[in-house]
Amino acid sequence: MALLLLLAMLTVCAATRQDLYGKMFTFPQETNTAHVRLIPSRQELKAVTICLRSFTDLRRGHVLFSLATPSAVNGFMIFKDSDAPDQITVHIRNHYGSFAGQNYKLNTWHSLCATWDSASGLAQLWLDGKLSNRKLVSRGSSISGPIIIILGQEQDAHGGGFAENESFSGMLSDVHMWDYAISPCDIQNYMEDLSFGFTQGNVVNWRALDFEIMGTVLIEDKQSCCY
Repeated sequence: MALLLLLAMLTVCAATRQDLYGKMFTFPQETNTAHVRLIPSRQELKAVTICLRSFTDLRRGHVLFSLATPSAVNGFMIFKDSDAPDQITVHIRNHYGSFAGQNYKLNTWHSLCATWDSASGLAQLWLDGKLSNRKLVSRGSSISGPIIIILGQEQDAHGGGFAENESFSGMLSDVHMWDYAISPCDIQNYMEDLSFGFTQGNVVNWRALDFEIMGTVLIEDKQSCCY
């Protein structure tokens, strides 16, 4: 464990594939540098599902997931808004849909999934098992690479342009991404933390994650309450 933490805290870690079951990324500081770059298995996406778990005490706006391409810096981004405390915005190909009525409490583990399909253009958000309204965001175009996926920072440029006041500080875990909209049953199984009750992500898979760590980001055992 000590060696794993030491490797995670190096300024730059080479790309590696690991099974991170029971682990989390800890972002202990608000910076414009520290992040994790995920290596996707696909470079063109006509549909997307992203699921992750987050824990933070940030009151300001902050990024939860950032995917950028050369033609769309906000290729697929999930952002917790600050102007509307109950709102999470999903950006797709530089268009966006805002989902209100989200009970995103501080200092609480949240399970979040976002889906989108280019054929319909519809996006939907799920937070802790509660589904949102479906919104037309971007229709008819795919997300085409080269794709760069970042955790911990928002990309205002392809692979960069980070700002501390948009960064994430806290813990992230169980990040999966698919090139299709997974079923509501799979989403519910994910929400209930049934680790073997849903198909693992085929673009990003937490159980076989290809990633690079830049700056101070730790890999730790996931913290949860015991009853």
